[in-house]
Amino acid sequence: MNDLIRAIVAAAVIALVATTLHAADYVIGEGDTLTISVWGEKELTSTVKVRPDGKITIPAVGEVAAANQTAEALQDQLKTKLRKIVRDPLVTVTVTEVTNNKAYVFGGGVKSGVYALTQRTTLLHLLCQIDDVKNADLKRAYVQRGDKKVREDFSRLYHWGAIEDDIILQPNDIIYIPVNLEHDTVFVMGAVNTPKVVDFKNGMTIMDAILAAGGFTKYADLNDTMIYRKESGRDVTLNVKVKRLMNDGDLTQNVLLRPGDYVMVNESLF
Repeated sequence: MNDLIRAIVAAAVIALVATTLHAADYVIGEGDTLTISVWGEKELTSTVKVRPDGKITIPAVGEVAAANQTAEALQDQLKTKLRKIVRDPLVTVTVTEVTNNKAYVFGGGVKSGVYALTQRTTLLHLLCQIDDVKNADLKRAYVQRGDKKVREDFSRLYHWGAIEDDIILQPNDIIYIPVNLEHDTVFVMGAVNTPKVVDFKNGMTIMDAILAAGGFTKYADLNDTMIYRKESGRDVTLNVKVKRLMNDGDLTQNVLLRPGDYVMVNESLF
């Protein structure tokens, strides 16, 4: 093969690989279908499926590990093996079908699910597909790959557009997104009709939270409601006498709440 023909073929190969599933970045997974082509060697050209053990079988080569590497890396591996039987082989690997590359989302902050990585998918791409992700605790979220956390804290990426925090997802990545229990919620407990976690809103007062929890029970002590909160790393306790608010209109008792506050309505002893 002369140099001109080889250059033309090489350019065509590069264009094909670049337009097929972003092959430079895509990581081959179990169940994927690959087309292996060797220029000028039709008997070595084949279409194969990656087996559950991550391997493929190539004529005249035998078993080759294909899973967990890019098409480019697999091409280099096949070139090395084929040099034993073909002089200066020109090999292309094309991912023609993706069937088993998935990422798994769980943690309680969003609906758990399995997402197919049918093309080059970044963490940001995935987050944009998930409903209500803005209400989750993205600061405590992370991507687990095998036994290693490869990205932690999605808040800068999602809320502030810190693209440098983005990563390309790989097959079997686990994305943990926990529920936001501290920053955007208030806990209402004790002598209320429906103890619950209440979504925090700017300007929320203690009476707003208690009404959202169904109001006081008949056993509630209206002069013994406590607010527990963290303030500059310290535990702070506030005692609220709601009876003064209800009977005397003392608005100072309708305390403004903060995200993460715990409201405890105590029961009366009599």
